[in-house]
Amino acid sequence: MGVEGCTKCIKYLLFVFNFIFWLAGGIILGVALWLRHDSQTTNILYLQLGDKQAPNTFYVGIYILIAVGAVMMFVGFLGCYGAIQESQCLLGTFFTCLVILFACEVAAGIWGFVNKDQIAKDVKQFYDQAFQQALMAESDMNNGKAVVKTFHETLDCCGPDNAVGVITPLWRDDLCPKKEFSLKNVIESSNCHKKIDELFSGKLYLIGIAAIVVAVIMIFEMILSMVLCCGIRNSSIY
Repeated sequence: MGVEGCTKCIKYLLFVFNFIFWLAGGIILGVALWLRHDSQTTNILYLQLGDKQAPNTFYVGIYILIAVGAVMMFVGFLGCYGAIQESQCLLGTFFTCLVILFACEVAAGIWGFVNKDQIAKDVKQFYDQAFQQALMAESDMNNGKAVVKTFHETLDCCGPDNAVGVITPLWRDDLCPKKEFSLKNVIESSNCHKKIDELFSGKLYLIGIAAIVVAVIMIFEMILSMVLCCGIRNSSIY
């Protein structure tokens, strides 16, 4: 005997929320794949300075997002099927998966908040090392110049956030993007540190919004799944 009344409404409401959850998983998976293959980040994070690889902390977070998106799509499908079939077993499994996902998301959020500035900081340190090598007389003996030019061309900037970086466009046109000379262009193109901050903070901001939306949906789904499970149990008694 199927559920009736308010419990039936909850059943279909849970189905709708699960469908949204499934779509959100697909969106997160798509966004994560886009971030993974974005030309700006790949050009920078695939660089290698001598034996040193560019920091890959950002990609670790992206791989986690890809896994989360795939799991969300599976859990969303499980919740939709469990709600339609009115299966206590499937709904219980669905609730357990949601609790695990929610705990992982909270842990990832705390980790991301603590390390949000560290990602850009590591990349800026990598850039500064390459920049120093590129300015040395023996820079042709290493790939420092190639690494720096990749940063400059990808981010449309030139030089770090210091006095050397400001005057670099004036005397090292082999390192900096070719631009029409003007004081405004020199100032605006002389801060790669700022461009690196903008690159990663914008992407982390996007990830943060998605995480908050998904967390709210999960809370509603956990409540609805438990209410529906109790309704199914009570309806089977009569």
